[in-house]
Amino acid sequence: SDDATPETPVIPPVEAACKRLERLLGRSEASTATTTVFFNPSKVVRKWLGTSSGAAGAATLSDVSSAALKLLDPEGPCAAGLALLSELSEEDTSMDVSDSDANANASTLTPVVYLSAAAREAEAWLISLAVRLLWKAENGNGAAPKALALAHKGVAIVEGHLTASTSASATLFPLLARLYRFQSLTASDDYSSHLRPAIVHAHRMSCLRRDVDTQATLLNIMLHDLLNVSQVEQAQKLLSNSTFPEAASNNQLCRYLYHSGRIQALRLEYTSAFSNLSQCLRKVPTNTGLGFRIAVQRLLVVVQLLMGEIPERSVFDTKGMVNELAPYMKITQAVRRGDLAVFGETVQEHAERLKADYTFTLISRLEHSVVKAGLRRLNMSYSRISLADVADRLGLPNASSAEFVVAKAVRDGVIDATIDHAGGYVQSHDLVDVYATTEPAEAFHRRIAYCLTTHNDAVRGMRYPPDAYKKQLEASRGMEEDDIIDEEKAQELEDEYDEDF
Repeated sequence: SDDATPETPVIPPVEAACKRLERLLGRSEASTATTTVFFNPSKVVRKWLGTSSGAAGAATLSDVSSAALKLLDPEGPCAAGLALLSELSEEDTSMDVSDSDANANASTLTPVVYLSAAAREAEAWLISLAVRLLWKAENGNGAAPKALALAHKGVAIVEGHLTASTSASATLFPLLARLYRFQSLTASDDYSSHLRPAIVHAHRMSCLRRDVDTQATLLNIMLHDLLNVSQVEQAQKLLSNSTFPEAASNNQLCRYLYHSGRIQALRLEYTSAFSNLSQCLRKVPTNTGLGFRIAVQRLLVVVQLLMGEIPERSVFDTKGMVNELAPYMKITQAVRRGDLAVFGETVQEHAERLKADYTFTLISRLEHSVVKAGLRRLNMSYSRISLADVADRLGLPNASSAEFVVAKAVRDGVIDATIDHAGGYVQSHDLVDVYATTEPAEAFHRRIAYCLTTHNDAVRGMRYPPDAYKKQLEASRGMEEDDIIDEEKAQELEDEYDEDF
């Protein structure tokens, strides 16, 4: 009938997310045009990326290309990105003819309104979505030529926008970091060496323009690339000569701590590696990123064993990690018992898996720890034991090998005993009071250092009263009353953005 109300057209999630960003950035431009206070647009885009993850996860190539055709002006600055995304729509054959006819009829009824304030940001986001979808379609865990080619072109487009634009470029920083991240994921190990000069140049440029997001992402990419090709010393030089930005996101900080701990563990700096990996495991989100948490926990278990500590049993019973940590639990049990034969069989049985986890090199160093743990148990259990029995208990070839091993353990201070070469036995000495040694002082020093580090981090992250410095700042600037009112309006507008998210 004529009185029937027309149905409201349903906007696809990808288009709705782009239009929401247009509203947010349009309001920020309107506010900065009337105020003298700088508004942080990268913070708006970063929050918008977090809230748009649902739309990105359910998107398809047809959704991405359709959104590009509807939102990007073919005669505007985003013409290159629109051409790339329209090519994807031609390759994608999943769209039905009826759907395309319906979309064509809908476009003739409604006027076409292209994005203006968020056109470049929507273009970069849509390209990153297309790269992610192509990567998952091609492999999902390795090289993807089509996705890599599109990521190259997307990075070039965004870098061109940053070069050509003189203002409001900070909104592209989180999206450029996202494209570099996908570029590294889609590149093969052989091709990563060819990308290294370009990544180094991009990292230098991001430092010059104070791009915190891209700077942190590229630093983690370079560390990951150097570790994959076993260039540990080069990675250590990069780690010592670079500074990780304090304002980087929590995810990038967790990756940086993991790479730092892995480098320090390979360089025998087990105490620093344990500190960084423990901090990484505390900061990593618990509701997502299970694979990353498993990788951190595996490396942390090995570092604890190398430090002479035995991880708690509850670590291996964590939800979602039981099967992945099963080989490491067997290795831990072998180290705790000091059984060299069981340790060798376990490592040989799971050698391929340990190599895939990048922990085989570190675990191969545990053989000495197994021998030391076995000798320590024998020293506590027997006041005198023959070298032949020591060789039999530790799985050593003969008594001569056992004699050399025991002599080295006595020299290193692992056990307090004497070897009787004529009688062929080991005589244990009386146990020394541990409080008469320096071990309690060293443990006390470690705890104090940890408490001081935690206190310094808490003070650094403390939020000071926002209005405490305003009077002094206004007096130094000589601000008039109208400027103060404009600043208050800008602060209220930023609070409204936080409420929208």
